[in-house]
Amino acid sequence: MTLPVTVTFMLADWIAKGLKDGTFERVGGVIREVANKKIVTWLRDNRSLAPQAMSFATNPVTGVLNLIVSGANTAISTKGFADVNRRLGGIEQDLGVIGQSLQVTQGILQITSAASVLNLGVSVMVFAVISQRINEIENQLKQAAELLNKINRKIDLSFYANFHAGIELALNAFTMTRVENRRSSALQAINRFLEAEHIYKEYTVNELSQKSPIIDKYILTLSLVYIAEARCHLELEEHETALRRFQEGAKFIRLLLQKYIEVMLTSNPAAYLHPQFKGQIDLHKLTQIYQWIDPNFNENTVFEIQRENMFKLTQSHDEWLSSLPSAIVDRSEIQWGIFGGNPTPFTGRFEKEAYKRLPQVFEVMESMIETNRRFESYQTEVQAISQLGISFHDWLKLTPSTEIKPDGAELMYIIPSKPLELQPSI
Repeated sequence: MTLPVTVTFMLADWIAKGLKDGTFERVGGVIREVANKKIVTWLRDNRSLAPQAMSFATNPVTGVLNLIVSGANTAISTKGFADVNRRLGGIEQDLGVIGQSLQVTQGILQITSAASVLNLGVSVMVFAVISQRINEIENQLKQAAELLNKINRKIDLSFYANFHAGIELALNAFTMTRVENRRSSALQAINRFLEAEHIYKEYTVNELSQKSPIIDKYILTLSLVYIAEARCHLELEEHETALRRFQEGAKFIRLLLQKYIEVMLTSNPAAYLHPQFKGQIDLHKLTQIYQWIDPNFNENTVFEIQRENMFKLTQSHDEWLSSLPSAIVDRSEIQWGIFGGNPTPFTGRFEKEAYKRLPQVFEVMESMIETNRRFESYQTEVQAISQLGISFHDWLKLTPSTEIKPDGAELMYIIPSKPLELQPSI
């Protein structure tokens, strides 16, 4: 069967040109037209799906360990998703001549700046990858227990076992040869995921109300729960159900994430424009955060919002410090003074620690937004499968028909025969 898509290891010249001149933009795992949001390309992670090594790095932002995922989808740097969009959307300095070599093209398009627990492309979010991501998040929460004990908080990790059981059921289901057994086992897995969804919704809302340092971990867990369930429906070729569950998940997760971003921006977001963060955070990067909340924002509107905040920060600095949530810094984390006094926002030690953490807080916000954009772009893959009239399993098998994979090719580009009007529901 001839499929109405072209699959290639090479970035097409016309797409590179569109990214350069601003006609196209990358949003999560898709490249789309800026004017009408029609999709011109899907990006698919092209690395081996074998388990990849993950490492931890202590993140003093929250006192817990943030996930650093190796692989083509998430080679980490400290520049954030704004830099990814600059590389993919602007490519002012890197692109050079459009008819460049594969090596240069791949160097431009590597997703090397924004951390995410999600791969590019729902097709490569297999159950083994989901399980691995969940293991890492669970390990982070275990190592966060000491910090949370200091602020008289306990975390219940027992329900992760139920999620793992669901993953095992799904893995077993789709190795079965008899259709009725496969479906029965898959439905059991789906029931586990539905139960996990309700539990982690409750956990996330509770942590948000506490403004706690583990909100992001529960949002990521809930995202993976939705993906696991939707993957089961896709394996059963139940495209409409998979799409509906992605849409329901996207709406709820976006609501949670927006509340989380509001917490992390603090009562005075102008603090992120403090002179000591020059070279780390600028107005353009702050605008990128606001544009995720409302695409109508631009640098001028964000500056006008922060103009008054800058004066407020100077005039009411101690008040701002006192309002900082535990998600950024908690007083119990700061060592007591030599005279035994519990540190307050006015001792200097608390202030120093707070400002030390803000650039890292900003990276976490960027990472969460990048992850959310990838999650939302998964919907468009499911919509494309239905609109193009192909099965999910045929979509999984897409590969360049004549090209040999070049060394270092980390992405595949799936290009529909004409731009598709597919909009994620959020």
